[in-house]
Amino acid sequence: MGDKVNSQVTDAVTQTNVKVLGESPAQSLSMVYQTMAHSLSLSMQNASSTQQQMQQIGNAIVAKAVKNIMG
Repeated sequence: MGDKVNSQVTDAVTQTNVKVLGESPAQSLSMVYQTMAHSLSLSMQNASSTQQQMQQIGNAIVAKAVKNIMG
């Protein structure tokens, strides 16, 4: 048994390592963009929900004011 490793194996491992290291910045940046887009969408959803709740409060206030004026 020899301790020699086939050069094709070491070449394949080296190329795989280079490929992984080359792709990692793009993948990490895409994860950051995806997280940012999700956070922004949640913020917009919260703003829309708050606006709807404020409209309901406004409707209740108007109804109470009309009731006071009429009664």
